[in-house]
Amino acid sequence: PRSPRADAQSMAKQQREISVSEFFTKNRHLLGFDSPTKALLTTIKEAVDNSLDACEEAELLPELWVEVHPVAENRFRVVVEDNGPGIVRAQVPRIFGKLLYGSKFHRLRQSRGQQGIGISAAGMYGQLTTGKPIVIESRIGPEKPAHRFELVIDTLKNEPVIKKDTEVDWNMPHGTRVEIELEGVYKGGRHGPEAYLRQTALANPHVKLTYRGPKGEETMWERASQALPEPALEIKPHPYGVEVGMLLRMTKDTKCRQLRAFFKEEFSRVGPKAATAIVEGAGLGTATSPKRVTTEAAERLVKSIRETKIPAPPTNCLSPIGADRLEASLREQISSDFVTAVTRTPSVYRGNPFQIEVGLAYGGDQPAEELSSLFRFANRVPLQYQQGGCAITKSVLQTNWRAYGLQQSRGALPAGPLTLLVHIASVWVPFTSESKEAVASYDEIIKELKLALQVAGRQLGRFIRRGKREMDAERKRAYIEKYIPHIGIALQEILGLSEREEKRIVTTLTGTLERSRKM
Repeated sequence: PRSPRADAQSMAKQQREISVSEFFTKNRHLLGFDSPTKALLTTIKEAVDNSLDACEEAELLPELWVEVHPVAENRFRVVVEDNGPGIVRAQVPRIFGKLLYGSKFHRLRQSRGQQGIGISAAGMYGQLTTGKPIVIESRIGPEKPAHRFELVIDTLKNEPVIKKDTEVDWNMPHGTRVEIELEGVYKGGRHGPEAYLRQTALANPHVKLTYRGPKGEETMWERASQALPEPALEIKPHPYGVEVGMLLRMTKDTKCRQLRAFFKEEFSRVGPKAATAIVEGAGLGTATSPKRVTTEAAERLVKSIRETKIPAPPTNCLSPIGADRLEASLREQISSDFVTAVTRTPSVYRGNPFQIEVGLAYGGDQPAEELSSLFRFANRVPLQYQQGGCAITKSVLQTNWRAYGLQQSRGALPAGPLTLLVHIASVWVPFTSESKEAVASYDEIIKELKLALQVAGRQLGRFIRRGKREMDAERKRAYIEKYIPHIGIALQEILGLSEREEKRIVTTLTGTLERSRKM
């Protein structure tokens, strides 16, 4: 029988609020948990990102231990431990048991995490697939006790539920240890955990990483640098990145009493002259209260901002790898004949500072008959999936590598013994999705990517051309060496030289050839 026709009252009774945890429970693919293989890697990635951010913020040289233990068929326990500053006991449940909870979303400075979703989503995935709670041990100092939590997420309320909270003995003076049991598939290769950790060590030369795989195999990546990256400082938003809705919210939240002071205090790079020009350009008085700004007035203010010349935002909010460190890291991990690295000067998109870095390693033990390897990074984090939809990949494919001495088919990576590393550092990386695997194709970003690739390409081209010239010269010298004895015999016969004179001529020619080789 047909169900009764719905009316407004019955439809109203079906409406209810959806928590963010409940939404991502049904849409976990948006967070990178769309396959068992990717789920395992994403869990490791989120825990490692949190550990590295915490260590660097506390100015500690990071040391991480990552373990993948098989529990049953297609079921693993992931363990990530660090020597970071630890987590205050009261904050542990919310950090690991509540989605969209964190300290990085509202701060404009470079960091790996951005949204406060990653590690709690990994714990939620483990809870959904195995029913097991996420286990956290943390200690904030040698004089403080270590605490062990077992907790789950109430997905209907997006709130943590603590199952256990106990003090434990732990030999670490400070740090955090996370255990998540989940369903997954372990695979090696370019998308496996070991490849991800290898790339992490490549882009973070100050990190020491130890990895134990499901078969008990252990791999260690030693530090290539003993220096921590320059700390990224927090900045205020730049006016060129503000939109009408954001401006209205800021005017309601500010403590400033005048519009002129509001633009000076709440934005970066806005001085008294620029603040006055923005306000007067919108037809408003400089003493107008920000709380009196209407939607129409906000639209005029945004238009006036676009028409006012304002310096680019400060770049001390960025912490690039650095050309020297990137080059040292490539030499440490990749057998090659030539290594170079380029760090571009910072640029801006939508008011957000960003910086592009490119490193390449050529020759050595790398396969000469295959396509080159491309490693993509955003804020020092490897991007393992969605390569085809990423601005980094598009920029590499659109670069004419034939001009630099490499073979390249149309629309493909260059062929040859080459590893390319491309890194974007930004206060807010424009990812194409919540899974943070591909960078959006903003024109400003594409332009900087291409310029950095071209600089590195020209350096590679000079090396390849010099190598070809040396090979040609060596081949010619080999021909001469082959025929020097015959030349001596011919001269003896033509000029009637003695055997001693012939040997002297041959010795002279051979010495001249050897000196040219050394030059």
